[in-house]
Amino acid sequence: MANLLSVKDLRTHFFTQDGVVKAVDGVSFDVQEGETLGLVGESGSGKSVTALTILRLIPQPPGKIVGGEVNFQGVDLLKVDEETIRKIRGAKIAMIFQEPMTSLNPVLTIGRQVTEALELHMKMNKSESRKRAAELLQMVGIPDPLRRLDDYPHQFSGGMRQRVMIAMGLSCNPKLLLADEPTTALDVTIQAQVLELVKKLSDELGTSVILITHNLGVVARYADRVNVMYAGKLIETASAKDLYADPRHPYTLGLLASVPRLDEPRKVKLVPIEGSPPDLTHLPKGCPFRPRCRFAVDRCAEEHPPLMPMGERHFAACWVDVRSRKPLPA
Repeated sequence: MANLLSVKDLRTHFFTQDGVVKAVDGVSFDVQEGETLGLVGESGSGKSVTALTILRLIPQPPGKIVGGEVNFQGVDLLKVDEETIRKIRGAKIAMIFQEPMTSLNPVLTIGRQVTEALELHMKMNKSESRKRAAELLQMVGIPDPLRRLDDYPHQFSGGMRQRVMIAMGLSCNPKLLLADEPTTALDVTIQAQVLELVKKLSDELGTSVILITHNLGVVARYADRVNVMYAGKLIETASAKDLYADPRHPYTLGLLASVPRLDEPRKVKLVPIEGSPPDLTHLPKGCPFRPRCRFAVDRCAEEHPPLMPMGERHFAACWVDVRSRKPLPA
């Protein structure tokens, strides 16, 4: 399959009074047509900033995209003018934001917020856009959609607001959907419904998805490939099947060990990752995960490991073979 999106050496920094926060620091990855790519890691690892950088939604100041390329259908989105990127946002690349209550405008009806993109990008008139908006709400499982178009966000439950966000994201049939932790504020039952809905619609429309989450259970079910981020960098990338069967980075091992498993006895304790994520304004020399890593060797304190091949399309940034617990040859 052809690459729909190609991100190369992406760097987004925030210039604060306390120093420069390297939120995204040299990230490279591809998204193929029709693929669902999982982007996982702890809070502060750079997942959301990566998505916002793709759409050039970084607040400036304090943020600044300091380097890299974001090639979408042969066009570098970081080099096009503001008018061009506005035509792409919502039309060809859409985003579902983390918290629908703060993402939806509380003083505008749901109908107005859904129809806005249809009128702007699809050139529909008011009656056409309203009809299409009702179809979208019905598509995402909101009952009595025509009546609900005239309601306001506070009249919807959290799950229904999230469904509205999905309807808005898919309204213009985008080629790429950025789903930034779309189920964070929802209970488990609604989470499953929303994720199944995203998967179903992406399959029907052929939309590629970047699914940003810290929930590895979600990734196992819905992602084709997985990128693991830590301290603004990619530290492992593989197919979902390979990542779960044969994780090759200590951080990935730690994430998997901290998730409950149905095939383990009930009394088996979860193993947390000790310590806290690093301060991005004062990153340690060498591997940023070293202070929390049980496999660390002397080389980890001196050199930052690059992504190295560990198998077919499987790469990990580690100086140690976690299977043998022996350092890789220099």
